[in-house]
Amino acid sequence: MSVVRKLDVAGLLREARFFSGLAAAPLERIARLGRVRSFPQDTRIYAVGDAVDNFYVLGEGMVRFTLGLGKRDTAAGDIIRRGDIFGWAPLVEGHERRIATAYCITACEVVAIDGAALNRLMEADSALGYALLKKLAVLLTSELVAFAAG
Repeated sequence: MSVVRKLDVAGLLREARFFSGLAAAPLERIARLGRVRSFPQDTRIYAVGDAVDNFYVLGEGMVRFTLGLGKRDTAAGDIIRRGDIFGWAPLVEGHERRIATAYCITACEVVAIDGAALNRLMEADSALGYALLKKLAVLLTSELVAFAAG
């Protein structure tokens, strides 16, 4: 049995740096929006142009995250590891299609969080929404810096 299945979804979210500092109650509300999904090695979780639906936390395995420009992938990307988030497009208004590809290098288990439901939760709880968008801004800034550095 894998590590993610031994942990509850909230346990994995508590370990994820993106959710650090959140109180237990909002973290539990976010956890209720998530479900564990398994993907075999060499499988795409999503590709450039796919509809935006879920926001992901990697529980087990490794994912290659590659940005796309137009119809081609760029060299810019990253290896996603346990506890990292990816697929953050549902949190950015106006993004209905994916701008990146997430590909399983190994067999993976992720927590897939319903993006539309998370947005509704963030709008209903403005303190939570503000906290998560601050964390998203830090994440996007670090990705831009890494992209610029080559």
